[in-house]
Amino acid sequence: QVQLVESGGGLVQAGGSLRLSCAASGSIFIGAMGWYRQAPGKREVVAVITTNGRIVYADSVKGRFTISRDNAKNTVYLQMNSLKPEDTDVYYCNAKTTYGSDFWGQGTQVTVSS
Repeated sequence: QVQLVESGGGLVQAGGSLRLSCAASGSIFIGAMGWYRQAPGKREVVAVITTNGRIVYADSVKGRFTISRDNAKNTVYLQMNSLKPEDTDVYYCNAKTTYGSDFWGQGTQVTVSS
């Protein structure tokens, strides 16, 4: 079983920055980690990073958000700059194990005021 603890959400004005963190514990077999947000009807990817550093970003955040990870700590970060009101959402951390299981954090609220 993998536990994910998220931190770093909050309220910020448009143009501001926030940094999300997510620490995984309970397994040494952590593979890709990433951040998703809750669109109507589904969770959509924001950014994902593999253990060897391959990164995928949603088109809407390219150039503004940066994902990184510390493999030794099984921790993933999301630096969010130039935030827009449309970035307001609940952001969920995701971790996939190397044996194919999927785990989610409890979600952290990001609110961007105009």
